[in-house]
Amino acid sequence: MSGISTSQKSGNELLAPRPANRVEVSFEFFPPTSDALAEKHWQALNRLAPLGPKFVSVTYGAGGSTRERTHAMVTRIRQETDLEPAAHLTCVGAEIGEIDEVAENYWQSGIRHLVVLRGDPPEGSTKFSPHPGGFNGSVELITHLKKQHDFEISVGCYPEIHPDAKSSLADIDYLKRKMDAGATRAITQFFFDPEVYLRFVDRARTHGITIPIVPGILPVSSYSKIRKFAGQCGTQVPAWLTHLFENLDEDPATRNLVAAMVASEQCRQLQRAGVADFHFYTLNRADLVYSVCHTLGLRPDQNFAAV
Repeated sequence: MSGISTSQKSGNELLAPRPANRVEVSFEFFPPTSDALAEKHWQALNRLAPLGPKFVSVTYGAGGSTRERTHAMVTRIRQETDLEPAAHLTCVGAEIGEIDEVAENYWQSGIRHLVVLRGDPPEGSTKFSPHPGGFNGSVELITHLKKQHDFEISVGCYPEIHPDAKSSLADIDYLKRKMDAGATRAITQFFFDPEVYLRFVDRARTHGITIPIVPGILPVSSYSKIRKFAGQCGTQVPAWLTHLFENLDEDPATRNLVAAMVASEQCRQLQRAGVADFHFYTLNRADLVYSVCHTLGLRPDQNFAAV
């Protein structure tokens, strides 16, 4: 006999690296809101870059409010690093001509990957309203962009149903339309129950959706912010999560430890189910995401030069 109990074997199996199931990751950042924050955000990118992400995406504010900063950040990534940048592009608050100009500027700057979304309503609004001279939604935008250039296009999807969708079936059907229009990858809205994601993927596959559906992971750096984000996008916050972060508002050190534990366990459960591709919503906080990637078996490239 080996002398190792069943529980010990299970623990060793949980912690052991899985070379055959090596994960790939991508990271989302938002552009700095001021020049003073630009270098701080660049340091966050620099911290995660040695993990060799498949791509790094940069968000686009409602109504194009961060257009110039988004373009500046993805262009800098393209010019100064070996990372693959992806720029967010939305329908909100823009005419077709304006969107064409933005997309063309990206293409001429060497940006070949777009994350195409309908976009959130501008601040002060609660419901999406198409611009009179713009697009009604992401399917129209994807179709138009693919006619302009052969962009790689990632899109969003909602394991717990888009708040504006009439039904879960209608929501999945819309994802299928995005794939048929030219999308090559779907990235989910954040969620906390791995089974929610796995069931969603099963339904999508049954509906003929064949593109990768990458789980979007949002480590809980601030519980109050997560509650706000969840309310906006329809994500369920389980009672056990609320209990874990209880009384930690003024204790950031403990909160970060708990956040790393929760996100790591979520990702490990997905990894054990066969998931090998993860997209992290970093909120420009690198250390927490780095620790989760470490538990998944990722290690920095020792030959990587700082950006």
